[in-house]
Amino acid sequence: MHLSTDALRWPDGVGRRVLPTVDSTMSEAARVAASSALPQWILALSQSAAHGRRGRPWSMPAGNFAATLLMFPKEAPAGVALRSFVASLALYDAFVTVTGRSAPFALKWPNDVLLNGGKVAGILLERGPAHLAIGIGINLAVAPGAADVEPGAVPPVSLVHETGARVAPEDFLDILAPAFAHWEAQFTAYGFAPIREAWLARAARLGEPIRARTLREEHHGTFEGIDSAGNLVLAAPSGRLTIPAAEVYF
Repeated sequence: MHLSTDALRWPDGVGRRVLPTVDSTMSEAARVAASSALPQWILALSQSAAHGRRGRPWSMPAGNFAATLLMFPKEAPAGVALRSFVASLALYDAFVTVTGRSAPFALKWPNDVLLNGGKVAGILLERGPAHLAIGIGINLAVAPGAADVEPGAVPPVSLVHETGARVAPEDFLDILAPAFAHWEAQFTAYGFAPIREAWLARAARLGEPIRARTLREEHHGTFEGIDSAGNLVLAAPSGRLTIPAAEVYF
């Protein structure tokens, strides 16, 4: 979906904060949540202690994007976790709006966006007692070096190198926030079904062989899709598997 001018209006009732520097936008969101119930986007132009999944360090070169959406959802934890798919769709639409192209982009389960097969963005969800923090990191200007990437992982790429599109983090936020609001409205009104359908239409390696590595074992099989709870569905030699959490490798 290419967002129209009307659709790019900042969402009502959502705050917008841009910080020159912070330890991490996720940590800042947790601090803010203790004293405010205002949903808001927190963007940092520099981070000193950013992290990704499972506490891995997250590289933050100048010109890249690091933001957290602080929310206060009311669903049960399983429903709250589905916001990663909402965020993925919002990122996809924002990239299409910035570049004018959809073909180079795809969504990788559970929470990455690919550009020409490389990782351009990642999503991290952290839940607090009453809040949800959706952290988003994007290689707008610079991709991390090989030393910053786990062996076997999808290689990182930057938006500007792959597409020539240059966009400031603040400007990208002003596109991403309305895109998220659009898909969030779909999710709250109609549940996960339309989110799942839209995500699968943009999914990377659907119907192709992948590896899914959990904390205990690694499964090989064909990526069949995701189920109604967002779990990975894998057609493995041992049978059809439903996997709630794993690292996926191609």
